[in-house]
Amino acid sequence: MGNSYAGQLKTTRFEEVLHSSIEASLRSNSLVPRPVFSQLYLEAEQQLSALEGGSRVDNEEEEEEGEGGLEPTCPPNPYQMHPPPEGCCTTDGFCQAGKDLRLVSISNEPVEVPAGFLLVGAKSPSLPDHLLVCAVDKRFLPDDNGHNALLGFSGNCVGCGKKGFCYFTEFSNHINLKLTTQPKKQKHLKYYLVRNAQGALTKGPLICWRGSEFRGRPTTAGPCSSSLFPPLDSSGPLAAFSSEPTPGTNASIPLGAPPAGPACDHPSLAAATSPAVSNGQDSPKRQQLVKNKLAAVPRPAALGIFSNSGPPKKRHKGWSPESPSAADGGYPQGGGNRAKYESSGLSCVPQVGLVGPASVTLPVVASGEPVSVPDNLLKICKAKPVIFKGKSSSHGNFPYLCGNLNDVVVSPLLYACYQNSQSISRAYEQYGASAIQPISEEMQLLLTVYYLVQLAADQVPLMEDLEQIFLRSWRESHLTEIRQYQQAPPQPFPPAPSAVAPVTSAQLPWLAGLAASSCNDSVHIIECTYSLAEGLSEMFRLLIEGKLAKTNYVVIICACRNAAIDSCIAVTGKYQARILSESLLTPAEYQKEVNYELVTGKVDSLGAFFSTLCPEGDIDILLDKFHQENQGHISSSLTASVTKSASLDVGGAPACTSYSLEPHRIRPFQLAVAQKLLSHVCSIADSSTQSLDLGSFEKVDFLICIPPSEVTYQQTLFHVWHSGVLLELGLDKEHMTKQRVEQYVLKLDAEAQTKFKSFLQNSFQNPHTLFVLIHDHAHWDLVSSAVHNLYSQSDPSVGLVDRLLNCREVKEAPNIVTLHVTSFPYALQTQHTLVSPYNEIHWPASYSNGADLYPENKKYFGLSEFIESTLSGHSLPLLRYDSSFEAMVTALGKRFPRLHSAVIRTFVLVQHYAAAMMAVSGLSQMKNYTSVETLEITQNLINSPKQCPCGHGLMVLLRVPCSPLAAVAYERLAHVRARLALEQHFEIILGNPSSGITVGKHFVKQLKMWQKIEDAEWRPQTYLELEGLPCILIFSGMDPHGESLPRSLRYCDLRLINSSCLVRTALEQELGLAAYFVSNEVPLEKGPRNEGLESDAEKPSSTDNEDEELCVCFETGSTSEKRSPVKRERPRSRDSASSCRSSKASSSALCGETSAQPGGPLQGEQTRSPQPCGPSEEGRGPGDKQRLRASQGPPAVISRHSPGLAPQPDSSLKTSQRSVQVSVTSSSQLSSSGSSSSPMVPAAGTLVLQATQCSVTKACQQPPVVFLPKLVYDMVTSTDSSGLPKAASLLPSHSVMWASSFRPLLSKTMTSTEQSLYYRQWTVPRPSHMDYGNRAEGRVDGFHPRRLLLSGPPQIGKTGAYLQFLSILSRMLIRLTEVDVYDEEEININLREESDWHYLQLSDPWPDLELFKKLPFDYIIHDPKYEDASLVCSHHQSIKREDRGPSRKPDDLYVRRQTARMRLSKYAAYNTYHHCEHCHQYMGFHPRYQLYESTLHAFAFSYSMLGEEIQLHFIIPKSKEHHFVFSQPGGQLESMRLPLVTDKSHEYIKSPTFTPTTGRHEHGLFNLYHAMDGASHLHVLVVKEYEMPIYKKYWPNHIMLVLPSIFNSAGVGAAHFLIKELSYHNLELERNRQEELGIKPQDIWPFIVISDDSCVMWNVVDIDGGGERSREFSWSERNVSLKYIMQHIEAAPNITHYALIGMRKWSSKTGSREVRAPFSRCHVHDFIVLNVDLTQNVQYNQNRFLCDDVDFNLRVHSAGLLLCRFNRFSVMKKQIAVGGHRSFHITSKVSDNPVAIVPAQYICAPDSKHTFLAAPAQLLLEKFLQHHSHRFFPLSLKNHGHPVLLVDCYLNLGSQISVCYVSSRPHSLNISCSDFMFSGLLLYLCDSFVGASFLKKFHFLKGATLCVICQDRNSLRQTVVRLELEDQWQFRLRDEFQTANAKEDRPLFFLTGRHI
Repeated sequence: MGNSYAGQLKTTRFEEVLHSSIEASLRSNSLVPRPVFSQLYLEAEQQLSALEGGSRVDNEEEEEEGEGGLEPTCPPNPYQMHPPPEGCCTTDGFCQAGKDLRLVSISNEPVEVPAGFLLVGAKSPSLPDHLLVCAVDKRFLPDDNGHNALLGFSGNCVGCGKKGFCYFTEFSNHINLKLTTQPKKQKHLKYYLVRNAQGALTKGPLICWRGSEFRGRPTTAGPCSSSLFPPLDSSGPLAAFSSEPTPGTNASIPLGAPPAGPACDHPSLAAATSPAVSNGQDSPKRQQLVKNKLAAVPRPAALGIFSNSGPPKKRHKGWSPESPSAADGGYPQGGGNRAKYESSGLSCVPQVGLVGPASVTLPVVASGEPVSVPDNLLKICKAKPVIFKGKSSSHGNFPYLCGNLNDVVVSPLLYACYQNSQSISRAYEQYGASAIQPISEEMQLLLTVYYLVQLAADQVPLMEDLEQIFLRSWRESHLTEIRQYQQAPPQPFPPAPSAVAPVTSAQLPWLAGLAASSCNDSVHIIECTYSLAEGLSEMFRLLIEGKLAKTNYVVIICACRNAAIDSCIAVTGKYQARILSESLLTPAEYQKEVNYELVTGKVDSLGAFFSTLCPEGDIDILLDKFHQENQGHISSSLTASVTKSASLDVGGAPACTSYSLEPHRIRPFQLAVAQKLLSHVCSIADSSTQSLDLGSFEKVDFLICIPPSEVTYQQTLFHVWHSGVLLELGLDKEHMTKQRVEQYVLKLDAEAQTKFKSFLQNSFQNPHTLFVLIHDHAHWDLVSSAVHNLYSQSDPSVGLVDRLLNCREVKEAPNIVTLHVTSFPYALQTQHTLVSPYNEIHWPASYSNGADLYPENKKYFGLSEFIESTLSGHSLPLLRYDSSFEAMVTALGKRFPRLHSAVIRTFVLVQHYAAAMMAVSGLSQMKNYTSVETLEITQNLINSPKQCPCGHGLMVLLRVPCSPLAAVAYERLAHVRARLALEQHFEIILGNPSSGITVGKHFVKQLKMWQKIEDAEWRPQTYLELEGLPCILIFSGMDPHGESLPRSLRYCDLRLINSSCLVRTALEQELGLAAYFVSNEVPLEKGPRNEGLESDAEKPSSTDNEDEELCVCFETGSTSEKRSPVKRERPRSRDSASSCRSSKASSSALCGETSAQPGGPLQGEQTRSPQPCGPSEEGRGPGDKQRLRASQGPPAVISRHSPGLAPQPDSSLKTSQRSVQVSVTSSSQLSSSGSSSSPMVPAAGTLVLQATQCSVTKACQQPPVVFLPKLVYDMVTSTDSSGLPKAASLLPSHSVMWASSFRPLLSKTMTSTEQSLYYRQWTVPRPSHMDYGNRAEGRVDGFHPRRLLLSGPPQIGKTGAYLQFLSILSRMLIRLTEVDVYDEEEININLREESDWHYLQLSDPWPDLELFKKLPFDYIIHDPKYEDASLVCSHHQSIKREDRGPSRKPDDLYVRRQTARMRLSKYAAYNTYHHCEHCHQYMGFHPRYQLYESTLHAFAFSYSMLGEEIQLHFIIPKSKEHHFVFSQPGGQLESMRLPLVTDKSHEYIKSPTFTPTTGRHEHGLFNLYHAMDGASHLHVLVVKEYEMPIYKKYWPNHIMLVLPSIFNSAGVGAAHFLIKELSYHNLELERNRQEELGIKPQDIWPFIVISDDSCVMWNVVDIDGGGERSREFSWSERNVSLKYIMQHIEAAPNITHYALIGMRKWSSKTGSREVRAPFSRCHVHDFIVLNVDLTQNVQYNQNRFLCDDVDFNLRVHSAGLLLCRFNRFSVMKKQIAVGGHRSFHITSKVSDNPVAIVPAQYICAPDSKHTFLAAPAQLLLEKFLQHHSHRFFPLSLKNHGHPVLLVDCYLNLGSQISVCYVSSRPHSLNISCSDFMFSGLLLYLCDSFVGASFLKKFHFLKGATLCVICQDRNSLRQTVVRLELEDQWQFRLRDEFQTANAKEDRPLFFLTGRHI
């Protein structure tokens, strides 16, 4: 005992210090006690936490341990071991027989254990990480209580099996423990070993060698080695103490550099339990650092106990005062000086629908005697104690309670919290981390005690906080392992944390008592020996005796059975117990309780108490007296002033300009959100799931479901009516009535079902209408219909949302899209939600990276802005609480413990309002019976109408959630108002969800006048229509249902909200009532800054004295209720009284006085509410400032209107010495407080008169002021370490649960999307939630494909956004059913051939062949797309003609072409975006045809002109193989089947259709199913080789003809050429094949169709002729199918005599002249029917890119063949902006930079250093000639009488040059050229038919130019010689050119010359 040294304690010294520490902490104002051990151990600079003596105390066990019983001066005397026998094994971990004893080695091997023996683990100092397995007779081991172990030892070796060791010394030698101290079983046998579920041996509980004799023997400070950490035995790994880290521990960390990793943000409460975790020093410096950096951590009280535990014994050489210890013993003293801890909130969210009534007790259990609850418990305690069941061991059930059960509440929530936290380590099981243990039960309880100890007196424990503490503690105690498992692959032997002994159950009561010793008895520990029952009985006894008056929490610990603990925690603090017991009530139970108290008259005692307060007796008597005295006088004067102000408007005097109901305007944000919604709907449609086929819908319909609130219903009707959405959607053609609008809004009440059924029926009957089901306020009523079935009797509307919106019909209807809209989406973001995260739309942030995305003229003021206003930098916070109100409620709560606090709060608040009204009306003595805040509200309410010429006032929202209480408040306030004759001054409105608004006639009249409403029947139906009405709106209902409030809302009084049920949704929903748009014209800083000056002169400043008086009034004997001045002031640094006090200090001269308040800590607080006169106000001009201030002053106005109501002169000066005296203020200060009576400022009164600013104007520029309960205020304004408000980390909604305690915290930087993903991961719905069963439906992703969720802050404009979305969705659907088609009238109409012959048989359905042959051919191009093409002349044309109009710039060609928007008919051709059930099979999206089921077939034929065989490839889907002939099934492709000319079937189209296409795999109109009206047809897409895969992907069921790779860069000419040649070759093959079947060759159908990929619809003109030759005829055009047109053409007689058949291009400007002649012989374009037999010898030019159809037409005609255009058929061409000829880009071949290359650069001189271009030579040539041919043909420019002669080929030379086409072929038809003098000659690749004699027939002007184009320079020279050109034409060397191609790209060469 006597062997002490500096690091050890004598018992007496310990007791002395402990007592003085407790005493000091009781006296101290600061709430942080000085840790006991820091006083006991070394000096401050040596305060290092060392492992060894964690909480070591001197006791007699020291000597038993033999580990410190030596004088410090003596060297340690090692224990002399017997030398081991010769030849035996001495390896650590093995026995002397050489068998392995380590637990890790033999854990899975069978071990023989004799009866009566137990397996235990022994610790060897040389193997600290291992346990050695031994078998020991259990008689020599202690029992559960640490007693009754027999002295001595009996054990066996499990390795070699040797039995009968009778001495532990002998046994320790056998198992090679190699001890340096006396072997003791107590010291080395540490753990019981148990088998786990897998049958493996694992370390079990500690062996409890000594019982908890804590209370009996204060000298023994604890069990076992009396330290929190048993020491590491001698000569072990001393590195744990040295500054060199051992593997597995963190390296030493310098001061202030916390370890990196997830845990360092939250230093753990449990850090003390893990030495190998984090090294740090707990010097005062470190504590200071932690204070500053880690404000998020709760303030500890007890953990300092472990922090300074002294140096180790001297033999530990590695330890030095500088080296950080291996344990972070310190728990940071964070936030010690803070007024409030963040967690001031409430625990235990009630489990709606699951937990029954709150005070249900447990059934009788066999074990344990019942505990009787004393009868008068509530009377004595003043609150119902709440007992939280804590840990209970396997056989320890909670005691049975009997007796007065009504006075206690039992809750399982804490137990659930403990259980959750036990499952923490499962998250790491995936790493194989078996070593990571969950946090021990003892540690959990100890941490709970620490948490309770550091709670302030006005704080309530919160389960979320406790969970976070457990999590942080567990994380830190396993930090090393966690990191190791996160970074490295699992190792076979991770460093086991077994070196640390956890808190044992025997140590627990002692440690808990130690922790609680410093907390001023607010936490009381009761230790019991046998069961919790004795502890509970003891607690009830102490409560009855009044010994727990100061105690808030009683912790009962029963540590008896075999190291298991039972515990429970009783909350006995009056404030905490009341709040917690009320929080356990469900909303329904809460209403029931309040109703019961009102009905049974329990509240009468409260009223009686109030009446005793007033010095003049009952308030009602005072009111009656006042009423009689003033009946005649005051009411008349007041009403006079009111009516005067109201009638000013009529008399023409100045009216108020600020009043205007805002017009319905869509804001930029709303538009952006509507577009986001639309893009989400489109992405659903585009997804591969095919859940939504937008193409099949023609219109939009909708239904908006809202909660059953009449005001919300009317408000939504109003929005729908004014948005014009019904007209936009075409749902309302005739005059819109209210009844029509009501069809589209559904109130979810009892009648909802019938209306919803008709909606479903409507959706079923109209499959082509897209129905949008909008579920507004979607977080309301998420109860599952299954729960409704249980409780259907109580409320039919419960579970209605689930029954309607989640019914099978809605889920399966392909034309219903559900949109949930809510401000609080959290309950719809669980693990089981139906909404995909990709279908969530979040309201966008107003700025991104500092840029204002959507500039608005209003700023939204929501929750975050309100919280921001409470931080420093703003003068008056917009969030406030009322300390005097809270004090009165608390005092009354103790006086009336049986009343629910909601009742008390309501009665107190109503009393305050009544007293304030009386005070304002002249009964100034009543000011002492209200609070400053209520007085300010009432003054501004009553005086606001007097500041406006029209009498506009402000609204005060008084939120009373409980409807019966709201009714009581309404009656009381209305009564007081009537007695004070204030009925004409302001209205009191009771807002009940179930009923509409009732407003008095006088006020309705005023509203109608202000809003200029004539309707005599009009009544306000929404709160928005109360704009400008001075009123108190008593807003009841358990939840707001989305009601919007007017801009005149000035005060939002939420002091009565049910603060006990704290969940995020409920809290944000209440605060959302105040959300507001503020005009941006006024800088926001000024708004709140001037707010405080509104009524300063009238406000009695809230002094401590008044506060004290209130406290004294309600004192019930206990002096502790009076807070000391500093203590009282601190929590009020944020309340509005102190804010208004500091706001008066508006000149710097007063700052010193204000901040020099007593109480040091307050100085820091003062900086948070800086003085209102900031630079922004000082910077203004003096006049500006005066006006601003003067406009704020109601008092002057009061005194002007009613002298009788002038304030008492001393009221504004009745301040304490700390408040600012008005007498020392500057003149601007006085003018701001508006006391016009002051002689100093004579101008102030007049200023006020001029600037009486309407309160509505002010309200628009400032958000409302919000008053909250103190509890909620603390919750909302406190933040965690990331700056996130505490409220945000609460449980998100009543209907969900946390999936695990092991969850990260939300972070402030999270976006809405990240928050959503967080909740989706970490929350699960409760069984009562409608999504609960979602995952069980069998689909892995339970998301519904047509369900969206729109979330955005409250009142921000979501309704406007979704209505706008409906409009643009409708427009888009119409747009999807519309198409832009070219609408251009034909060109060159006036140049039409005026021949003698017209086709006059107007009614002929088909052309008469003989008549038609007589028609002349019209050479002129009339197609508008060739407006820029050269005119083709013929001899019929008049030579002299006007020049054509100015041509377009080539670049504008696409942009400037005229289009018309046409509605798609049912016969349209579609692109890939069209899906409908009819053409799924056609498109190949059919189960029978797999996408890949198509085969590739080669098809070769030789063509002499190309000089080689052409190899084409067909891709033929299985479904189309019947169109082809194969050598055998699946064999060689032989031919494409062709029908016979004689076939008359109407079932199919005879002509195969070929569509050449490039770059339009998505947009090409290849779906001809509807165009062909479902008829069978053969359609072939002609694609380039490199585009084949993408076309095949988009059109899997189409036949593809793939061009050879040499045509990859070719133009449309090549495709046309190959189509025609292939078709002729196929015709020959078919003729041969069918000839064998006896069919004549001429009977095989010779026609094909070549169609553009942009032909969308076809029309026919119906003629109604007045007679055969009559000039009068009428006609109409209608849309028909392509099938109709093709079958009509194919049925034409003599059809095989026509070479080309075409039709008109549609134009809206088509006149009767164009359709009068049914047929024309002219050019045909775009959609042609081609006779491949007749045109066998006329080829398309395969090199052409442009105008190849004109070129072909001219060739066909010159070959003497017939071209026929059916004028009464027309084709519409869709404007497609991508692909086609626009896909050819001409770029430089050398540089990568995309410099624009102009057409002039397309040719160059041969051999020059010109930049070569990457484009085909032919394209360069055609483009150059189109734009720059005047360089070659200068004489031809605008010289239409002298055209350029083109031989055998039409090339476009631009619109200003005319051309004349001739064919050199013998027998060809050419125009007579004898009349013409040509201005030029163009010879393009001329063949042998062109000879010198042929050219000599033509006459040229002198100076005419020639251009010869050849493939190379050689052939150029040969052509000149062959055609004898030099006879008539002069050539110069410099006149030779080439296209700008490199040699390998085979340029074309030009030679130009002049006619001699």
